[in-house]
Amino acid sequence: MIIHAQFKNPKLYLMMLGDAFLFGVAHWLAYLFRFEFSLSQSEIQPFYLVLVWLVPLKTCIFYALGLYRGMWRYISVWDLWRLANASLLAMLISMAIVLYLYRFQGFSRAVFLMDGILTVVLTGGLRFLIRSYFSSDIKANSPFFGDKRKKRRILIVGAGDAGEKILREILNNEQLHYDVLGIIDDDMQKQGRSIHGIPVLGTVKMMPLLLEKHSVQEVLIAVPSASGGQMRRILDICKTCAVSYKTLPGIGEIIDGRVSVKALRDVSYQDLLGREPVQLNETDIRHYLSEKKILITGCGGSIGSELCRQVLRFQPGALFLVDMSEENLFRIQMELMYEHSFKNIRVILGQIQDQALMRDVFQMYRPDVVFHAAAYKHVPMLEKNPWEAVDNNIQASRTLMEMAIEHQVERFVLVSTDKAVRPTNVMGASKRITELLMQSLQGQGTRFMAVRFGNVVGSSGSVVPLFRRQIEQGGPVTVTHPDVTRYFMTIPEAAQLIIQAGALGQGGEIFILKMGMPVKIADMAEDLIRLSGKEPHTEIKIAYTGLREGEKLFEELITSGEGIVETGHEKIMVLRSHASTHPLEDDGHSRDWLIHQLTLVSDAARRRDGKAIKRHLKDMIPEYTPQDAKSVLEKADEN
Repeated sequence: MIIHAQFKNPKLYLMMLGDAFLFGVAHWLAYLFRFEFSLSQSEIQPFYLVLVWLVPLKTCIFYALGLYRGMWRYISVWDLWRLANASLLAMLISMAIVLYLYRFQGFSRAVFLMDGILTVVLTGGLRFLIRSYFSSDIKANSPFFGDKRKKRRILIVGAGDAGEKILREILNNEQLHYDVLGIIDDDMQKQGRSIHGIPVLGTVKMMPLLLEKHSVQEVLIAVPSASGGQMRRILDICKTCAVSYKTLPGIGEIIDGRVSVKALRDVSYQDLLGREPVQLNETDIRHYLSEKKILITGCGGSIGSELCRQVLRFQPGALFLVDMSEENLFRIQMELMYEHSFKNIRVILGQIQDQALMRDVFQMYRPDVVFHAAAYKHVPMLEKNPWEAVDNNIQASRTLMEMAIEHQVERFVLVSTDKAVRPTNVMGASKRITELLMQSLQGQGTRFMAVRFGNVVGSSGSVVPLFRRQIEQGGPVTVTHPDVTRYFMTIPEAAQLIIQAGALGQGGEIFILKMGMPVKIADMAEDLIRLSGKEPHTEIKIAYTGLREGEKLFEELITSGEGIVETGHEKIMVLRSHASTHPLEDDGHSRDWLIHQLTLVSDAARRRDGKAIKRHLKDMIPEYTPQDAKSVLEKADEN
């Protein structure tokens, strides 16, 4: 079928005809060179004897070796080697034929040697001429074939392999209407040099001047190895100069599957952080995780599943995975077993607030370390369903902590949130209470510590995946408020902070990450739109929808009465209350008082009484500012 289709291609016959002509020319030139351009009739006679069968012979050999199956506009050095092999074979066969028929009487061996060399030169030259036509400005400037559409003036950031490949694609692809004005790179050894005739104009520091001088319309960022800080620096310059931009991964990352082709129009989450990602201090972590039995709740979620992957790096003895989602639990189990080849896994499908189930699990498996990542975290949804925050965030955490003490767990790490700081929503209040509960239980044999997160970019419920879906659908991108800001961290950073806290904690601490300056959500939306190849406010609209129930303009990482203390890790801080590790005692309350308040709020949750839940949360957390939003059941009653 393929061979039949090939014979229907008229370009095949044109190429074979062109080669046949060049075969004859090569043999004639070989005679001229051999006899110094002075041929007698007796010297010309052997030329005609050989030519009648030499041209068909070479044509058949070239065809048999697949030299007519290529796309000549993409001729490469490898194709030149194939031409050389075919010419060598044709030369040897033709010499064997002459030797057999004529014993080389009246024939010059040098003619055949020169014929082989000239065949490579002429046929190779024809192919590279075709490539040059398609890959240069010859066609573009042709009055017959040239595309008269105005080209977009661009600058490429990165003079490495990725930049070279992008430049070559632009020069070779007539469908890309780009005029590459130059390349910039911070490597001083590349300054003043050129790639494919395009000069390296300067460094990133010189970008503002170059963008203005050359009236650049777009910047292509081809630096796959750039750190988050370096990427942010480039993006800030582009935004300041009002120039659109796109970021491109390395071709190797696409081929080996680390980046999908879709990422050519997407942005790495780390590009949005504006800082370097945090790295682990692995020595201390390995000491407390290696060969230990680890229990992870919420293991199927975005953070929980990454936590499982990170823990595997330290060779745990066994993993006990708890999740209420059957699908998520099965997926992470299969991944760990068959992609990471870790077999010592037990999966527990159920709810953590099921005290009987948890007691059975702890009695049977006796975990050494507990990572508690299970929680409801969607702010507006929990405002409408506050009893679920009490049941799943507070009561479940209490059950798990009490089981940890009862069964002498060595370390317990609680995942909290920056929304627990001066909370304005039920979700944040519920997590603040779990922090207080964690600190009140310290000193009974188990080391308790918590980690307080900012927004985890890319996690389920995160704003960034929502923005990306909206951009793919053509917009608009919905932002709650033009001035709203958030702290961001990546999913790997979140998992690493949890693990690192377990190594650093002595008991009762709350750890936070040095996350730099908060990111403006509107700016993040614009970055994502530009890095997807679109222009914000024109090609993709941004719509402001107003703050939702329980949301505030900015988040905080510490609350009143908490002091920042340095840790052994340069990027992680620990928070302690002024007087002790027990904030309840600072406020004049006892652990019994907290347990009594938990009983009251749990009773309200069982009654599905949203107003009473918020009232009791306010009693426990004076800095909590409840919202007026009614629960779903209150709204149903009114209708």
